[in-house]
Amino acid sequence: MELKVTESSVQDGVALVRLNRPERGNSWTHRMNAEYRWLMQSHDENPEVRVIVVTGAGRQFCVGADFRALEHHQASTKDYSKATEELELAEPGKGVHEEFEHELVWHWGMNKPVIAAVNGACAGIAVSLTAFCDLRYAAAGAKFTAATSRLGLPAEYGLSWVLPRLIGLSPAVEILFTGRVVLAEEMQTLGFLHGVLPAEDFEAQVLARARALAATVSPVAVRAAKRQVYAEQMHLQPGRSVEDAKRLTGELLKHPDCKEGVKAMQEKRAPAFQPLGKP
Repeated sequence: MELKVTESSVQDGVALVRLNRPERGNSWTHRMNAEYRWLMQSHDENPEVRVIVVTGAGRQFCVGADFRALEHHQASTKDYSKATEELELAEPGKGVHEEFEHELVWHWGMNKPVIAAVNGACAGIAVSLTAFCDLRYAAAGAKFTAATSRLGLPAEYGLSWVLPRLIGLSPAVEILFTGRVVLAEEMQTLGFLHGVLPAEDFEAQVLARARALAATVSPVAVRAAKRQVYAEQMHLQPGRSVEDAKRLTGELLKHPDCKEGVKAMQEKRAPAFQPLGKP
């Protein structure tokens, strides 16, 4: 696919995906969605990639939906849901769980960990995108806002479901109802972010963490844990969680990565885990 509003590179087992419309605040469009999904599927299928980092070009992460796109939908006679479903898009994460085969939730069906590196303003759909990533870091002072209540719109793309689960019902309700701007530091306190890092060398710091993750953990073990964590949000049965864990443990005890991990720890050296194969 020709990339017009995104860009990407791979180095040291880490794929960097950049939303690239800085002149428009990296605002979200159908084209960006198509490119983003294609890139994510490509990286998920690439054995050289172990971790994926998503960030924005320039000083902002993504300011939400492009207002020109919103105006187009307002003027269109087509049903919004049907119009978006008619688009032919890549399907990252497909085949893991039916609930994960919806917009943005597909992040949970991917094989590899996805890190959101929020380098600046993050609004609307971008908050949903960030919420469905596995790890979330932001630059100091970065601003978050659901914004939709101020635009006469509902909570976007599953945010009404995922945000209460990440930060709790009461703060999620307040953020979604008011549409107020929340700084990264408060989002970390609420539990939404895994870290707030200095803005000066923010991207370099996130990439260093991603490289460390790519170099030190077993891809097959991370995939298994990712399946456990998100699938168990669907059934919420602790007994089933225990039994699934026992089954997965039995399987992975026989995997070469387990033997290598134990040996590397005993020998006090870095492990040499295998690239991720097919499930």
